Amino acid sequence: MPSHYSNNSIMKFFGSSIKRLHNYGIVLFITVVIAMVWANSPWKGYYVGLMQTEFAFSVGTFQLSESLLLWINDGLMALFFMQVGLELKREIIGGKLSSPKDAILPIGAAIGGMVLPALIYFMFNNSGEASNGWGIPMATDIAFSLGVLALVGKRLPSTLRVFLITLAIVDDLGGVLVIALFYTSGISQMDLLHGLLFFAALIIGNYAGVRSTWFYAIIGIGGVWLTFFFSGVHPTIAGILTAFAIPGRVKIKETTFLERLDRLHKRFQETKSIKGTLISKTQLEILEDIKTASSEAETPLQKLERTLNPIVGFVILPLFALANAGIHLHGDLLKVLSSPVSLGIGLGLIFGKFIGITAFSRLLVAFKLAKLPENVNWKMIYGIGFLGGIGFTMSLFITELAFTDESLIFTAKVSILFASLTAGVMGALLLYRNRKQLRTVKHKRT
Repeated sequence: MPSHYSNNSIMKFFGSSIKRLHNYGIVLFITVVIAMVWANSPWKGYYVGLMQTEFAFSVGTFQLSESLLLWINDGLMALFFMQVGLELKREIIGGKLSSPKDAILPIGAAIGGMVLPALIYFMFNNSGEASNGWGIPMATDIAFSLGVLALVGKRLPSTLRVFLITLAIVDDLGGVLVIALFYTSGISQMDLLHGLLFFAALIIGNYAGVRSTWFYAIIGIGGVWLTFFFSGVHPTIAGILTAFAIPGRVKIKETTFLERLDRLHKRFQETKSIKGTLISKTQLEILEDIKTASSEAETPLQKLERTLNPIVGFVILPLFALANAGIHLHGDLLKVLSSPVSLGIGLGLIFGKFIGITAFSRLLVAFKLAKLPENVNWKMIYGIGFLGGIGFTMSLFITELAFTDESLIFTAKVSILFASLTAGVMGALLLYRNRKQLRTVKHKRT
């Protein structure tokens, strides 16, 4: 396949991505509502009991037993991070991150949207266990933010959606780096070494031309993930590393594929068919050759990403939301929301994200290091700045890593939900108002 993409193909790809993420966002929202209702119902005991149920995995004398909550957070979420890694690698190879000129603005905006919220949080919490939560307001939930944008921004330029997707992908990478560098402790060097050896095996397989996704899945999960789990490094990092080891190149070029397809098509037409509904043995062999050629013309990276997308969007993320968003609301919520931890998270997500994203974007444009995407104005960027404050998935994930005190976890989760909802509503209102103004201007011109 060609290493470059036409503008139409990019817009088509992002259009389908946005529609998909919109659907994921709706499913995620419904799951959050279910979790909250369940956790605050007379049946909340069943909810807690289910999440604490132990599930064991054993092979011979080896056994690994964890609660359902940990299996979801440490196991299934590794697949979510693998998907993030695949998406990031694809963007670097042939997407928006492959062009430094186009990538500077969303990358700079993402950095601003990570640094400022962390600083705001640290202003309120600079000592004790509470200080560990500075990474919580750094995150942007790509599914929720794109879902909100899709609901209110149907007439907004597609380049704005591309900007938000790129920003959120860079934001996810920042979150992964934060987890790897700051939320990992008690490292077993021997287990980590074994994990790196398995990762090296994946890299060697890539350069040796191994294209089987089963090869990368077995070594990635059975080798890299398992050894990282025991090493003390959070096992979700294994998902990112495995993703970067998966080949992102085709086996045959586009011209070769089309020539082979043309020959096979002619052979199929020239082959005499048999009576009835069945096809001949020769035709069946030709069809198998077409399947092989099609597989060789597709990258394993994109093939696996396409397979993982519905699994992550419709199964893993909803399960994560069900397991982590079920917060039993109790006590004085006003007191909870006015605590230093809650203020750090709330102000970080709502205002830290907004100011960081918009200020860094302004500076980059002012110094002519970047320019606004086509048909995008500053009011739209302000709306995206607030949507960046929807931190749900990654914020909840980092909360479980940052705190051990149940009261801090409760406070953080309540704040994340309220702040994400507030930021989402503010962003939606700004973008909706801007959309109406654009429609009025266009109407006057006609």
